[in-house]
Amino acid sequence: MVPTSEEQRVNTGPATHEVTNQAPPLAPYDASDDTALLEGLRREGAGWAEEELRRLGRQAGSVQAQEWAELANRHEPELRTHDRYGNRVDEVEFHPSWHHLMRTAIAEGLAASPWADDRPGAHVARSAGGLVWGHTEAGHGCPTSMTYAAVPALRRQPELAKVYEPLLTSREYEPGLRVPSEKRGLLAGMGMTEKQGGSDVRTNTTTATPTAEPGVYTLRGHKWFTSAPMCDVFLVLAQAPGGLSCFLVPRVLPDGTRNTFRIQRLKDKLGNRSNASCEPEFDGTVAWLVGPEGQGVKTIIEMVNCTRLDCVMMSAALMRKSLVEAGHHVRHRSAFGARLVDQPAMRNVLADLALESEAATTLTLRLAGAADRAIRGDAGESAFRRIATAVGKYWVTKRGPAFTAEALECLGGNGYVEDSGMPRHYREAPLLSIWEGSGNVNALDVLRALSREPGTAEALFAELALARGADARLDAAVTRLKNRLPEASQTTARRLVEQTALTLQASLLVRHAPPAVADAFCATRLGGDWGYAFGTLPEAADLGTIVERALPGGD
Repeated sequence: MVPTSEEQRVNTGPATHEVTNQAPPLAPYDASDDTALLEGLRREGAGWAEEELRRLGRQAGSVQAQEWAELANRHEPELRTHDRYGNRVDEVEFHPSWHHLMRTAIAEGLAASPWADDRPGAHVARSAGGLVWGHTEAGHGCPTSMTYAAVPALRRQPELAKVYEPLLTSREYEPGLRVPSEKRGLLAGMGMTEKQGGSDVRTNTTTATPTAEPGVYTLRGHKWFTSAPMCDVFLVLAQAPGGLSCFLVPRVLPDGTRNTFRIQRLKDKLGNRSNASCEPEFDGTVAWLVGPEGQGVKTIIEMVNCTRLDCVMMSAALMRKSLVEAGHHVRHRSAFGARLVDQPAMRNVLADLALESEAATTLTLRLAGAADRAIRGDAGESAFRRIATAVGKYWVTKRGPAFTAEALECLGGNGYVEDSGMPRHYREAPLLSIWEGSGNVNALDVLRALSREPGTAEALFAELALARGADARLDAAVTRLKNRLPEASQTTARRLVEQTALTLQASLLVRHAPPAVADAFCATRLGGDWGYAFGTLPEAADLGTIVERALPGGD
């Protein structure tokens, strides 16, 4: 039966699925459009990298790069233990988007290339690049970070460094297992922890047996958490006759045969899904000694400094990305007759998040500057780096989960669905507090540095003294911190490190941020005029200035 005109009118009446009051897609956007980031880049000696950083920021915020991030996490890596003929291969296959992300990161110098760059600020430029490229996805930051950190450890064995360092510092990404010396670029991983000990690596049971060839050993044991198993070489801790030692383990031996690296399983992780983490088994695995026997922990200390800095950087990048997402949403979403960004309650939340993000970014770049100058021989910066990196690792990574949860809530129900990308950020955030030593490990490391390494406390207070007299609340916090040091203990370690971190962040903001930012931070984080959740800034805080500074393109 043909419908009448009236029936047609009824059936094609007002649309039931007209989309209104929804934010448009964020991408494309410029991930480097961050005033605190650019100011810090120049201040810490890497202003020469600004043009490249801005280009990378536009690429990170592009539709294509954001799609790579989403696809790399949707299509997770797959373990292939055997080939079709039954031969053991122990390979992990990744989606093409993972390789696109990796290729860009390596080409842009986000792995080990700063070690081959003589320009002052090269390591700062790398950290700034990580803050920007971190707007894509976090998983591929693991192999780039380990590759970066492997170089200073490998230098403990100059003959090995001579062979491998030029390939580790290369900007060429060449996936696939082949003889390392035949590739244009290499990636490095780490195999430190075991199931019985975790961070207590001195309890490792993997054994290293010397062979007739000097410096060459065979390993036997089982590692518990080894990420990025498709890297070309690994730094591994094992018990040699002289004690816990560090070894270089290639996946493919110089003669082209596969080294024994049996992947038992891939970890089913909360987040970081794009990155494969595994349990490898060593059985007659060939390894080369790095550093003297019995000095494995000492050999990897410099490596830990590097990866802990990256934990701070990645957490700060995650905060910034979540803030940008939240800010974009509230600018375009309206409720109760006004845009969310203009609602005082939401504006308070956004400003509070902006303070936390700027403090994290500013501290990250200060730590990167200290690392750059320490690597170039500055003893004072080396002492400051030693304590401040552990402090930053503890505090900034601890703030990440609460931060991402609040940013997600700014989107309401829209933020709770996977399409928004916010759940991925939320699942990622806790990892950075766990990786390279959880909270207690880093807090105790701060105590160890203060008690056993002369100059660390002096370097810290010398840094804080640069802001003396600029804010009474900061001066009082420095005094409290000095008074707390003599009574520091394991029981109070977290309180001490928290106070140190907030005081350090406040001192940096007082010196370098606008008065509105510094005053609000000191009033809340040091002065106690703050609640127990984000969005509890005092009435006097200049919310508009803080938000306008933080959001890309201004408010």
